[in-house]
Amino acid sequence: MHIMLYIKSQQLVLHSNGGQLFYAVSTAKRGIGQLAGSEKTPLGKHIIRAKIGEKQPENAVFIGRRPTGEIYSPELAIANPQRKDWILTRILWLSGLQPGFNRLGNVDSMRRYIYIHGTPDSEPMGRPLSHGCIRMRNKAVIDLFERIDVGVPINIVM
Repeated sequence: MHIMLYIKSQQLVLHSNGGQLFYAVSTAKRGIGQLAGSEKTPLGKHIIRAKIGEKQPENAVFIGRRPTGEIYSPELAIANPQRKDWILTRILWLSGLQPGFNRLGNVDSMRRYIYIHGTPDSEPMGRPLSHGCIRMRNKAVIDLFERIDVGVPINIVM
């Protein structure tokens, strides 16, 4: 089992013995890049280092990888305009595998907190709009979360 994420088509493909599953995503609006603080989506070989939020309800809000106890709604967003890139439902935390490219130093995907995560359903998929992470629809990220284990490889390519 492995995952391919295609920046150009904004698509994540899960390859498994059962075939292929396709999911629409939204990557970084600033494009691709490895550097810390760039708000860009990193390229290269990664693994799923951690799965967070298994027992949380759909639209559960996370801050610092911890559930806040809130459930996202448009009203919550209006009441919290300082929150720009909502992290909802599930988190799949990525770790780079290529030292000097996406691992260690100022290019470390894990230290950059690069995730695959849920986002409000009002956010479009298929267009790069995130702050570096990979956004998915909440039902889609739940589906992916349930199908994979920690350690599954993911390759992010153009």
